[in-house]
Amino acid sequence: MADDAAGPLRVALGRTVDGAGLRVFRGLFGGLMAIAGVRYWANGWIDSQLVDPAVRFPWPGLEWITPLPGAGTHALFAVMVLAALALAADRWPRRAAAVFCLCFTWVELIDRANYLNHYYLVSLIAALLAVLPTGRRVPLGAYVLLRVQLGLVWVFAGLAKLDADWLLRAEPLTTWLRTAADWPLVGGLLATPAAAFAFAWAAAAFDLTIPFWLTWRRSRRIAFAIAVAFHVAVWALFPIGIFSPLMIAGCTLFFAPDWPRRRHAAPPATTPGSVGRPALLAAALWLTVQVAAPLRCALYPGPVNWTEEGLRFAWRVMLINKAGQAEFHITAHDPPGRYVLRRADDLTPLQARMMVTRPDLIHAYALHLAERYRARGHRRVEVRAVTRVAFNGRRAAPLIDPAFDLASRPESWRPQPFILPLPPD
Repeated sequence: MADDAAGPLRVALGRTVDGAGLRVFRGLFGGLMAIAGVRYWANGWIDSQLVDPAVRFPWPGLEWITPLPGAGTHALFAVMVLAALALAADRWPRRAAAVFCLCFTWVELIDRANYLNHYYLVSLIAALLAVLPTGRRVPLGAYVLLRVQLGLVWVFAGLAKLDADWLLRAEPLTTWLRTAADWPLVGGLLATPAAAFAFAWAAAAFDLTIPFWLTWRRSRRIAFAIAVAFHVAVWALFPIGIFSPLMIAGCTLFFAPDWPRRRHAAPPATTPGSVGRPALLAAALWLTVQVAAPLRCALYPGPVNWTEEGLRFAWRVMLINKAGQAEFHITAHDPPGRYVLRRADDLTPLQARMMVTRPDLIHAYALHLAERYRARGHRRVEVRAVTRVAFNGRRAAPLIDPAFDLASRPESWRPQPFILPLPPD
């Protein structure tokens, strides 16, 4: 019965269409990833963020993912860039995408402090390109799956903006746009509250609707022009790396599949087909996970932008501006001793900046300190954190309960009792 019910959907998604649009997107994606890899290398980030740090923040359960020994991490990047170039040149596209996905994902799982939303998106797209069909004709379902994946990014980013901070306080945009006050001509305008509110409301409307405007043929051209203007403006105002060009490239997937060849050659004929039941079930499972991951933040208490529980993999883009400090109080027993760590000198500047505002990283660092003092001969070690964090234009407030022994609780995905609630405005 289930198979019969899914029959029309399988036929609709299995109809073969021109693969030229998908091939262009693969080329754009591969080219962007090759540039990103070379940029990472040229800026010395392979060493400063991956190889050199004395302390890392591994993902729970993935502690075995580490930098490769010797020059291995540099070699990994070389392989990754070559795979991206092969993808850009449409050479062995699925194999190239698979190799790139494995290399890129390994790098991004080395240290939680390096997590960025668009790095996660890169891994997802590469994984899809590794399994989707290639050739002059491809099933329509290949386009649909990629469109839905990108659409979920926009829509969940828009839903996350339906928040009092974003809509009613225009934060953190108000804080960020003040830094553009010295821009020639437009700086004074950008630094005004009116500009922050205009950007905030426009961004929410854009994210919530742009995939639908791109899908509708009659509005597609103007929607694409708006999407390009929006993402270029975001890229110019804020340092968000490859996210903007990646999303602009993704917009081309919403065009008619034969758009690259319309002026050059006749497209291959569209033919009927059918998506196999295993492929349909796999796609449904993939999209179920992509919907469930952003929604899981509802399972945690408190505002997610403050607690950051369930924040990652949820497409909550550009919603948080935090700055703070953390002081660690270590109480050691047998032999006894009391110590205060006011500065994490064993962390890189990036790690330290991320750690002092993210509860899970504060917890992970406390566990690291406990292990360090146990290695010095103490049999029982307690670690507490005294924190002050300024969040989205508010006054600094404690983030972590200073009375809670962080060393007494292992890391987990469950709600953490040591995170203090956000004080009222």
